[in-house]
Amino acid sequence: MGFLTSNDNETNDDALATFHFPTSKKALIIFARNPELGKCKTRLAQTIGDEYALDIYKTLLEHTAQISSNVNADKFVFYSEHIHKNDTWDDNIFRKKLQQGENLGERMSNAFKELFQNNYQKVVIIGSDILDLSSQIINHAFNSLDENDTVIGPAKDGGYYLLGMKTLHQEVFQNKDWGTATVLENTLENLSNKSVYLLEELNDIDTFEDIKDYPQLKKYSIHYD
Repeated sequence: MGFLTSNDNETNDDALATFHFPTSKKALIIFARNPELGKCKTRLAQTIGDEYALDIYKTLLEHTAQISSNVNADKFVFYSEHIHKNDTWDDNIFRKKLQQGENLGERMSNAFKELFQNNYQKVVIIGSDILDLSSQIINHAFNSLDENDTVIGPAKDGGYYLLGMKTLHQEVFQNKDWGTATVLENTLENLSNKSVYLLEELNDIDTFEDIKDYPQLKKYSIHYD
C-alpha cells in the first residue's frame, strides 16, 4: 500500500500532524488502527486467523475511506500507531494525525478537544469497522446537530459507531468499560440533561458471527461454519 518505513523517506509524525486551517465548520474524525498482522480484529482472528482478520480489516478501512470521502466536512484520520502517506487514506482528502492518550476514552477526548480548539463547530467521530455505515448516515448525523446537542449511532453490541457534538462533553469519555455492552447505556446517562439524536442501529465487525451476513466477507467464513 505504499506505507513509509524507516528506510524510505519517512516523514516525522509531528510534521504530518500540523495545524490545518478549517475549510468547513464541520470536522469528521476517523479512528483507524494501523493494519498490521496480529494487531487487527484480534477477537475475529481467534476463529479465522491473523491473516484473514487483517484482510477483513483492510476491507473495512477501504469501505470507510470510500464513504468518508463523500462527506461534506473536513476529514481527519487519527492513526493508532503511525501516520502513513500514500495509503488507503488519500492525502488530498484526509488530514492525518496520531491518536494521543492511554485509553480509548482519552484518545477520543483529545481528538475532539483538538478540533474544537481549531474552531470547528460540529465534530463527529466514527470507527472503521462498520460495513453498514454510509456517507448519507454521516451527513445526517451532522445535520441532526442543528437541533440537538449530541448525536449517537448505536451499535448492536451495546457500544456506538458514531458520536457527534457541538461542544466537548468530557464526561462521556470517562469511567467507561470500553468494548463492553455497557458503553452506550452509560454514555446516554452522562447526556441525560442534553438533547440526543439517535441514529439507526448498525452492526460492527468484531467477531466471527459478525461477518456471516455480508456477501463480500463470505469467503472468509465458509471454511469455519
